[in-house]
Amino acid sequence: MDIQTKKFAVLIDADNSSIGAISSVLEEVAKYGIASVKRVYGDWSNETLKKWRDVLLPHAITPVQQFAYTKGKDATDMILIIDAMDLLYAGALDGFCIVSSDSDFTPLASRIRENGLSVYGFGKKSTPEAFKKACDKFISVENLIIEEKEDIKQSEEPKKEANKENIKIAPLEQENNKQQIDKATLNLIYKAVKDNSDESGWAYLGTIGTYISTVKPDFDTRNYGYDKLSGLVKGLGLFETRMQGSQMYLRKSSFSSFIKLVQKAISQHSAVNDWVHIQDVIKFLKKSDLNIRNYEKAIESIHQGWIEVKNINESKFIRTNKVMP
Repeated sequence: MDIQTKKFAVLIDADNSSIGAISSVLEEVAKYGIASVKRVYGDWSNETLKKWRDVLLPHAITPVQQFAYTKGKDATDMILIIDAMDLLYAGALDGFCIVSSDSDFTPLASRIRENGLSVYGFGKKSTPEAFKKACDKFISVENLIIEEKEDIKQSEEPKKEANKENIKIAPLEQENNKQQIDKATLNLIYKAVKDNSDESGWAYLGTIGTYISTVKPDFDTRNYGYDKLSGLVKGLGLFETRMQGSQMYLRKSSFSSFIKLVQKAISQHSAVNDWVHIQDVIKFLKKSDLNIRNYEKAIESIHQGWIEVKNINESKFIRTNKVMP
């Protein structure tokens, strides 16, 4: 049985949206379904909106005129909300994409969700939390613009170099635009794993992603320089991961379990004076459920008091400390 493609209404507040992000927003919407309705609202007699005319025709966006009848009152918001309610009660859509950084659309997002439809918000990172939380998912337009620039770089630069030297050039590396993950988000990931894990502590990544997005709608791995949640999880280096078919599972790394495995490896490979080549220990660890980015650094990080490390003929050897702390 084929899964029916979801239909969305994309409603854009021209007064509080970035014209440069519209193409990227529509590409993002395409990941979730079809933009059956595309409308942008504003007072088109205002010269500040004249640049919008350049994007309306290429993207088949319908402009909706709304004069500012009273100074200081946002008539654009009102007509957008009225249109949204008309579309909602028509019953032909599966969800709405509201493109604005204005918190005035918070009640609208909440009302749509009460009717069982999805709401995706698109706005600046500075968008008030109230609107972000009212959406099923909130996407930062800054992230979308960065992605678009990277796509252009990766498609154009290799061609330029290849034309110059007539050789094949590898894709450019992505710019380092990572942010440090905040404690609250990290704790949320830990809680998601804990609340959705089996008896062995393993949790399915897809369930984790759904859990996090439900609690924190503005969560986006692109804020930390990763395209997908799997990349962020691996990048943190705080979780063990394993693949079951095409599905990833993760669990919180256990420091005590890691130490016990290292000690077991030393015991099984010990030779003269109990010293073991560190590569033999790493081979043993790789056969376990652990999935650590840098085994050597992980081993060295625990040697104080637990194991000893020394260099012999430019090779590293380790052994269990005779005096355990």
